[in-house]
Amino acid sequence: MHPPDKLDTIVVRPRRNSQARLTLMCLGFCGGGVGSFLPWADTMPADVDLAAICYPGRDGRFLDDFAEDWDALAADMTEAVLSAAAEDPYALFGHSMGAWMAFEVAVRIEQGGGPAPELLIVSSANAPSHGLTPRDMFPAQVDTDEQLLGWMRTHGLMPEHVLHDPDLQQMAVELMRADIRVRDTFSFTPGAQVSAALQVLTADDDAVIEPNAGAAWRDLALGDCRHDVLPGGHFYTPEVWSRLPRFMSWLSAAELPSGAA
Repeated sequence: MHPPDKLDTIVVRPRRNSQARLTLMCLGFCGGGVGSFLPWADTMPADVDLAAICYPGRDGRFLDDFAEDWDALAADMTEAVLSAAAEDPYALFGHSMGAWMAFEVAVRIEQGGGPAPELLIVSSANAPSHGLTPRDMFPAQVDTDEQLLGWMRTHGLMPEHVLHDPDLQQMAVELMRADIRVRDTFSFTPGAQVSAALQVLTADDDAVIEPNAGAAWRDLALGDCRHDVLPGGHFYTPEVWSRLPRFMSWLSAAELPSGAA
């Protein structure tokens, strides 16, 4: 179990909203940390709180060892989400690798009888039921450091100050390689589905996404499912990413699908 005094470094809340009826919990992409989500606090609906769940080996958990494989990271994230879910109803969001992790955590919590998410929002990811395909294994373990940095510059959200600091670049590559190793141990559990309402977000110019991604995700949802296509590449356009919660339609109480709390 995560000790209580570490929870603030694992479940990071940029500000607490005492009026929140729901918390949006965000799970990161390959090589990412909590910093990519924290600015969203300014774009959240008035009654939704924001929490970013920190993977081991980065940010406030930089002294923790990286997860060894997918199962270890999924167990860590499930425990973290459950520790925060005791307070409020919640929605789970994941981008890219984080979308598969959010799905995995939702399945594990539901199968364990815990408080399941009201909503599951998956972004820029193919359905995990297809398994780990070459399309999903990008960037790859065989890529050089420069290739990984190039991918992060072109497709990722590498901060400007990292681009000009060799030491920070090396740390970014280390994080990326650790997450790629975890991603590449993923395997789908046949028959896994979620009861939460499911929203799928993809970009119209993302070569990673399969043409039938929306339909494939729909097969994993026992309840309502919608698929929205947004402009840009794997991280959309900068303008869309900066206010992505505004495209998470069911975060609004007025827009909740039938059956969602």
